[in-house]
Amino acid sequence: MAGRQLNLHWVLHLLCVLLTVRTVSGASGPSTGTHTSPEFPASGVNQTPVVDCRDVYGLNASDRCDFIRTNPDCHSEGGYLDYLEGIFCHFPAHLLPLVITLYAFWLLYLFLILGVTASKFFCPNLSAISTMLKLSHNVAGVTFLAFGNGAPDIFSALVAFSDPHTASLAFGALFGAGVLVTTVVAGGIAILRPFTAASRPFLRDIVFYMVAVFLTFTALYLGRVTLPWALGYLGLYVFYVFTVVLCTWIYQWQRSRSLVYSMPGTPEMLSDSEDDRVSSTTNSYDYREECQPLLFYQESTAQILVQALNPLDYRRWRYKPAYWRVLKSFKLPVEFLLLLTVPLVDPDQENRNWKRPLNCLHLVISPLVVVLTLQSGAYGVYEIGGLFPVWGVVVIVGTALAAVTFFATSNSEPPRLHWLFAFLGFLTSALWINAAATEVVNILRSLGVVFQLSNTVLGLTLLAWGNSIGDVFSDFTLARQGYPRMAFSACFGGIIFNILVGVGLGCLLQLSRGHVEVKLEPDGLLVWVLAGALGLSLVCSLVSVPLQCFQLNKVYGFCLLLFYVNFLVVALLTEFGVIHLTSM
Repeated sequence: MAGRQLNLHWVLHLLCVLLTVRTVSGASGPSTGTHTSPEFPASGVNQTPVVDCRDVYGLNASDRCDFIRTNPDCHSEGGYLDYLEGIFCHFPAHLLPLVITLYAFWLLYLFLILGVTASKFFCPNLSAISTMLKLSHNVAGVTFLAFGNGAPDIFSALVAFSDPHTASLAFGALFGAGVLVTTVVAGGIAILRPFTAASRPFLRDIVFYMVAVFLTFTALYLGRVTLPWALGYLGLYVFYVFTVVLCTWIYQWQRSRSLVYSMPGTPEMLSDSEDDRVSSTTNSYDYREECQPLLFYQESTAQILVQALNPLDYRRWRYKPAYWRVLKSFKLPVEFLLLLTVPLVDPDQENRNWKRPLNCLHLVISPLVVVLTLQSGAYGVYEIGGLFPVWGVVVIVGTALAAVTFFATSNSEPPRLHWLFAFLGFLTSALWINAAATEVVNILRSLGVVFQLSNTVLGLTLLAWGNSIGDVFSDFTLARQGYPRMAFSACFGGIIFNILVGVGLGCLLQLSRGHVEVKLEPDGLLVWVLAGALGLSLVCSLVSVPLQCFQLNKVYGFCLLLFYVNFLVVALLTEFGVIHLTSM
């Protein structure tokens, strides 16, 4: 009996060796980048080897389409369009420059969609939710509003973490945006308007951000993220929120005790009068007051619907420069589509922006958009019992709710449950952002295959620049208007949320799908250059700013800009192999 067990063990061992030899021999050939994905093993005995999709250029032009369609590494986890198949299967090779140009314009338009959705629909609904929940400004600022401002970065990271081949894209984007914001944006603010930084908020935020970067660096070194590690990211962010609230309370308590001990040169937060000046500066002219009707009249339901779906204010159009009109022309289709599909609750507008015909229409269209954008429409087209699709049920239920709401409410007064539309608008706008972010990640990965670039360099350049362009303009505008301290504080508060919640929640979602751990595959030396550059910039700021007594001048700003330029040069030289590690 023992001999039989020994022979059986020997036979099984021999079979394992033969299978291993077969896999290795099948991997040998024109490509040297063959590997079997350890994260998602195929079911059964015949496990298909996964070849790096960038090896497509090592094949003949006639074989590239079949390679793209059959290689699992070239397939995306989500999205509506297959960009690699479009390049290699639907267009001839001599039209590649035209295809890349079209993809580049579509990528820019996707960034525009992300910005419009986040700024005009996602953030206002989050602000309305925080107002209804009666959260303080500080708690809302580091939770809901930080989520709204960092929505493109967060959703891009969640989409990138859903596929192990694009996880490096998420790290490249989060680290790249961190380097960009802490150098270019912070340096630009110091150049535009030299100021005295708030000491305690600056030290608090930079220390927390350094801890977050160290956690990510350690996770990359270990090559995996486990459940306790992912929960540690989210727990650190909760502790950061608690620290912000506690520091603000202590500061207000000290100021109320005695004005002698207050520090007017380095305030923790702006007073209400300063907030009012910001709003009055940004909205210096109210165009709605220009053409008010002399006699009051009751608008019809059709007029309310047409006016609510009109994204263009003709009175503002006349006063705006040409570049604004051109940009607005590109925004109009996106804004119209979002007005039609996303409810918007705004406490600052009359009747909290209650538009009865449009809001009733939202009860039908918004749930339909939710099921058709969730998992790229996989749930929406699912047939219940093989007979009726889910989207049909959603339309029937939404139509019934819309009919009841229409006949039970009036045009002049919002209903008591109007606040529920804020949650529906939050969910719908979040899924619109997620859908656009999925397409952005897929396009960037396709461009990486075409140009033979790593996901890390695409993340630290195109994805980081695209997601941070809104922060750059808003912070620079605040600095020009005389509020550099507020803009400088926003530089660190937003990126702390992005890296902690982006990495923590992205990995947690993957772990919730049954994976024991999330495998991380750094793209060689470049990701370490990126992490080291971010850590070095934070250490330099932590040392130099207190040495300057928190007086940030133009010299400091130009030094930060020079640091970013040097970082980009080193990163690109590393990507193209000029800088590399010598093998021992």
